[in-house]
Amino acid sequence: MMAQLTGNCNEMEAKMSRPVQAQRLEGLDKNVWVEFVKLAATYPTVNLGQGFPDFSPPDFVKEAFVKAVSGENAMLHQYTRVFGHPALVTILARFFGKLLGQDIDPLTNVMVTVGAYEALFCCFQALVDSGDEVIIIEPYFDCYEPMVKMAGGTPVFIPLRPKTPAPGKLMSSGDWQLDPAELASKFTRRTKAIVLNSPNNPLGKVFSKKEMEIIADLCVKHDVLCFSDEVYEWLVYDGKKHIRIASLPGMWDRTITIGSAGKTFSATGWKVGWMFGPDHLVKHLRTVHQNCVYHCPTAAQEAVAQGFQREFEHYGKPESYFVQLPQELQQKRDRLVQSLLAVGMKPIIPEGTYFLIADLSDFKAEVPNLPDCEEPYDSRFIKWMIKNKGLAAIPVSAFYSTAQKRNFDHLIRFCFVKEEATLKAAEDILQQWKLKKTGP
Repeated sequence: MMAQLTGNCNEMEAKMSRPVQAQRLEGLDKNVWVEFVKLAATYPTVNLGQGFPDFSPPDFVKEAFVKAVSGENAMLHQYTRVFGHPALVTILARFFGKLLGQDIDPLTNVMVTVGAYEALFCCFQALVDSGDEVIIIEPYFDCYEPMVKMAGGTPVFIPLRPKTPAPGKLMSSGDWQLDPAELASKFTRRTKAIVLNSPNNPLGKVFSKKEMEIIADLCVKHDVLCFSDEVYEWLVYDGKKHIRIASLPGMWDRTITIGSAGKTFSATGWKVGWMFGPDHLVKHLRTVHQNCVYHCPTAAQEAVAQGFQREFEHYGKPESYFVQLPQELQQKRDRLVQSLLAVGMKPIIPEGTYFLIADLSDFKAEVPNLPDCEEPYDSRFIKWMIKNKGLAAIPVSAFYSTAQKRNFDHLIRFCFVKEEATLKAAEDILQQWKLKKTGP
């Protein structure tokens, strides 16, 4: 009997010794958020790393959520329409249809997803095939590259190149630009799509209409799709204007536009996202959606629908949250800029988003560079900063392809969308740091 059991165990071990990981996951296991969020939680830290507000959403959407879960409509606790709660897709179609000057059908042109993350995943899984090339503009939100590879595609990178600002001026995210000839060279017969993120995370760049037109013309010329990640569409500063590439000639029929209630209403934990575009593209995303997550939380969708209805009625008015939020965040941005300048870091002024990038080249005396170290300098610096200064950020090298990481590992990303107490705590850390650097 014992021999039989031993034999069975050996047989089980033999069966389990075969590779279990799908090849498409090879090399995709590392994730900057997992590593640095864990590190920030391990040490007493003021967390300006991960991109979420530590303040509440506006009262009107919180009240809508409370009403959805505590009211008498029992169906708000049950499954709703698989491709989006009727109230939400209806107001999204109405709202964005007005902005784009486009007749948007809520049932065929709009789909609600589990955050913008799922919308991106559906784009790549539904529309990118083995051998397809996808152009990614660097720096880029880190999920784009692995999502392309998981779909069997090949990422093709094109960098935004910084230009030296005028004497006496701080560098702006607007100083980082594409080279039109270099961009054109990336389009080939294998190019299936380009990923556009404006406002851009991590840089904060808001692409101008002229830059958008260059991209649009190339998409039309080469019959290429555009996945337009516009989650920070309302968070633009200094009078900049967000341009929706789907509004440009020839682009509606080839663009999937992606949005996020998390960024729109400061409610990242609700995980409500959406995408809209022409039905001949969206129908394939519906196929992916119905065969993975299938359904998104009903009550959260109802609350977001009520939020958009309120904003539709107040659009462009002083009482609009979409008007008030960027004004508030611009002040927070400017406050962090001054704090970083005081300690000797060189911030790059973002035109949009939650984030600003700072140049830490002058700090290499505190954390010496190790030329033979495989880990990028910015990653090592932030680990040192978390452990020794109690301040968390994210390495910008994480937003670059392998070939470019070393060229940009003197930059780190801070999130300034934090309540006053958090920003004050960060200021205090930076002030103490300054005193230690300069001495009494």
